[in-house]
Amino acid sequence: MPKPHAPSWYAATANESPARPPLAGNVEADVCIVGAGYTGLITAIHLAERGYKVVVLEAERVGWGASGRNGGQLITGYNKPVDTLKRWVGEDDARHLWEMSEEAKGIVAGLVDRFDIDCDLRWGYLLAGIKPRHMDELRLWQEELQGLGYDRTRLIPREEIRSLVDSPTYVGGLVDEGSGQLHPLNYAIGLGRAAESLGVVIHEESKVTRVDTGAEPWAQTDRGRVRAKFLVLAGNAYLGGLVPKLRQRIMPVATYMIATEVLGENLATSLIPPGYAVADVNFVLNYFRRSKDHRMLFGGGVSYSGLDRPDLKRSLRSTMIKVFPQLRDAAVDFCWGGHVAITMNRTPHLGRISDTTLFAQGYSGHGVALTAVCGRILAEAVAGQAERFDVFARIPHAPFPGPGPLKTPALVLAMMWYRLRDLL
Repeated sequence: MPKPHAPSWYAATANESPARPPLAGNVEADVCIVGAGYTGLITAIHLAERGYKVVVLEAERVGWGASGRNGGQLITGYNKPVDTLKRWVGEDDARHLWEMSEEAKGIVAGLVDRFDIDCDLRWGYLLAGIKPRHMDELRLWQEELQGLGYDRTRLIPREEIRSLVDSPTYVGGLVDEGSGQLHPLNYAIGLGRAAESLGVVIHEESKVTRVDTGAEPWAQTDRGRVRAKFLVLAGNAYLGGLVPKLRQRIMPVATYMIATEVLGENLATSLIPPGYAVADVNFVLNYFRRSKDHRMLFGGGVSYSGLDRPDLKRSLRSTMIKVFPQLRDAAVDFCWGGHVAITMNRTPHLGRISDTTLFAQGYSGHGVALTAVCGRILAEAVAGQAERFDVFARIPHAPFPGPGPLKTPALVLAMMWYRLRDLL
């Protein structure tokens, strides 16, 4: 029997996913990829289409980590404004980064369509403002998008917001018809099947314990070794200490979600009439959407300490009821969490360990979309076309401050400041 996914509403409603055998013995490949999440699988798909022999090693199951547990929101752009990117990398690179972020959403839609991935992909997204200053921030964001030629947003005033999300919490918002939502685990499962249809070999329950990133790279598990011409590290928050240099520049952050009982179509529809995915504008944000089976999927309650709150389910439910008092009598059927990776500057971290070893990590909350273009770019770089890869690699990334034991407390203190700012 295959090892089950971590319990969640996503796992309970997952499409069938075959068990792949663990790696056994020594294997040769053109490219070995560590991690069968979005990044690893999309990289594998693009490499296989170019004729490469690809082996993917996954410690658990396809989509087991953040790719199968996240909020399922497919979001325009980056965690930082393009104007901030300009200060870091210059106007030309910033423009290329914006164009690649738009390309990312098209890649997701194309993969879903081409490989007939049943993941409930839908379009429409609402950034909801809680305070008047949030509306000022949303106006600036819209102006920046318009300056980039993106015309798929509209500002929502106070008098209209209740028609889009029936909550007393919000004073307005910004609708983005170019962002959307999907079932993240079913998307990952579909990517796995797509990769295999192109000849990619995936080994589950094959945790990589050692790697060699030299001229002839290899990845070692308890039962075997893959030797390859290239190695791609796509474990993100779950890569652990396999490559200490990478661990210094990301921080695994726990995020959590709940799913209510089935609410019935009428109640569920009344909460978010257009069916948009919704997030608020706080730094420590809440995000939510309706499920296909008429539940409320509500996320938030992040932990930067590495420790799960003992009252997590009750706390998230309490937050949900503040947003939707109509759900005060609704039971919670599922509560789950997982780790995403953030970088110091909240933008993706791509680069090389050596001439033969590439990596991508730290999507900082925008991974559903950005993994798509980063997977394509990783494949291009392996094939010797590194111009776009190098644009990402030029984004400056500093390590998190403090030696290992002090990194987490430093981040917790920083997040306390942002929580206070949100409250005030």
